[in-house]
Amino acid sequence: EIQFADYIFPAFDQLVNEAAKFRYRTGGTFDCGGLVVRTPCSAVGHGGLYHSQSVEGYFAHTPGLKVVMPSSPCEAKGLLLQCIEEEDPCIFLEPKILYRTAVENVNPGYYTLPLGKARTLREGKDLTMITYGSQVYQAIKAIDRVAKDGISVELIDLRSIVPWDREAVIASVMKTGRCIVTHEAPITCGFGAEITAVIASDCFLHLEAPPKRVCGLDTPFPLHEKLYLPNEHKLVEAIHEVVKF
Repeated sequence: EIQFADYIFPAFDQLVNEAAKFRYRTGGTFDCGGLVVRTPCSAVGHGGLYHSQSVEGYFAHTPGLKVVMPSSPCEAKGLLLQCIEEEDPCIFLEPKILYRTAVENVNPGYYTLPLGKARTLREGKDLTMITYGSQVYQAIKAIDRVAKDGISVELIDLRSIVPWDREAVIASVMKTGRCIVTHEAPITCGFGAEITAVIASDCFLHLEAPPKRVCGLDTPFPLHEKLYLPNEHKLVEAIHEVVKF
């Protein structure tokens, strides 16, 4: 465990240049399977510069690493146990605000949830929203608000970022014709850029509007979190913009 994700960078070289490449460089003779780095990440309400960052983008660029960010206690248990079974090292990012806000009954037995298999939290027909981690809850708030205006939004929780469920995303966007990708990490080179690039490439003839990203700002993480974060108000505004395009 690395407490917090903001302090993971002294270990960056060992994770990216050693652990991630170990199975490849030995031709499969050895691996770092079972190596799981747990680390609390993302906003908590008062963390400021060094206790609030979302670092998934740095690691998503590294072949050989798997990157996971759960959105609930039940999801966290199943995904964590699956990470321990993987042959590759896993970065397991835990949105720390969920430690205090997410409440549900967790199956006490042993179970796993597959990496690279998204879950659809809401069915919809007008727009697809793709996210992960604690941003799921901001998305739900926004979706509930626009439902009063007659807008039906499909919500996809990726669960894992590497691998990510490309097939589920493409199928949903081909159905709705519109999409928004949202995450807390800064917008420039955030993982949402990869998702929207794939959507633009694979769903081009099905799109009714350009793919849109609603993400953190390109600044160091401020104490004024409400200005920085992609909250429900920004999402509601983006939904109306995309639907009316």
